[in-house]
Amino acid sequence: MEKLSQDKVTATPEAIELLDEIIADHGPVLFHQSGGCCDGSSPMCYPRGDFIIGDRDVLLGTIGDTPVYISESQYSAWKHTDLVIDVVPGRGGMFSLDNGREKRFLTRSTLCDVQQRHVN
Repeated sequence: MEKLSQDKVTATPEAIELLDEIIADHGPVLFHQSGGCCDGSSPMCYPRGDFIIGDRDVLLGTIGDTPVYISESQYSAWKHTDLVIDVVPGRGGMFSLDNGREKRFLTRSTLCDVQQRHVN
């Protein structure tokens, strides 16, 4: 698993509030940025012990104590962006812990300055 030199992920106050609710109900969790066709830009939220992080997953950073991962192949496509976890009305991904809460996590992205991110 690759660890980046700087966090490439942040969260809105609304996302932190929903994350706190989920942690209160389920204990420590993690995010894995979905790369599937059905979930699109949904960061999937799982109990920390229920999702196996692969050797090719990349740790984007943390939101508080919550790690956020993405697959290496998807990171290759998104490496020039900073990700922001947000909340919108709707249902979360089928296996994500935000499902059934009538609000769901959504990933937004902004271009980052690649020169500042370069690690020697």
